Amino acid sequence: MSSAAAPCLHPDPDAASDARVRRLLHVGCGARNGRALPACWQGPAWQEIRLDIDPNVEPDIVASICDLSMLADASVDALYSSHNLEHLDAFEVPRALAEFRRVLRPDGYALITLPDLRAIALHIASGQLDAPLYHSAAGAISPLDMLFGHQASLAAGHRYMAHRTGFTSATLGRSLLQAGFAEARVHEGSRWDLWALACMPATGAAVWDELAGVLA
Repeated sequence: MSSAAAPCLHPDPDAASDARVRRLLHVGCGARNGRALPACWQGPAWQEIRLDIDPNVEPDIVASICDLSMLADASVDALYSSHNLEHLDAFEVPRALAEFRRVLRPDGYALITLPDLRAIALHIASGQLDAPLYHSAAGAISPLDMLFGHQASLAAGHRYMAHRTGFTSATLGRSLLQAGFAEARVHEGSRWDLWALACMPATGAAVWDELAGVLA
């Protein structure tokens, strides 16, 4: 699905020739030895800034994604949020997305992934609430885990792993546009998930090539 308020614009020539190291804000980063970043952000061209609410994962910044006040406006080039927004209450989502947009440069972008409630609901409707859908580093993942949070992690006392809201492609795209992003494209993933690319007003068209392997 694609939800758009305006097309992404090409950056000016000066931005294209900028050789500085770009800054990636990785929110809800988890442990440093966890799942690797997408390949497009690996290498010397990018500096990863790790942010998490859990100090035990030793992030660069300990903070909630609802309050990024320690970061200046327009201070990062890209933002990556993997399975974070569903841990918020629904009323907190606009606050978090507004913070995502605030810290991005005018030509920056946010890449967001989270569970797809529509896809999960189909399995629940067919009687597969607790049947494993796939296996991850954390173990078997069922629709129950994807709907309410990973049950093994919750049982171990990690209460912040609970899921308190959810999205379909339509509601995620609408939320991003309401937060002020110039364009939001939402794709259904291969693991009952959604992937959204949210563009700022001056985001260059080259971003689609840069993230082609992630959004495929």
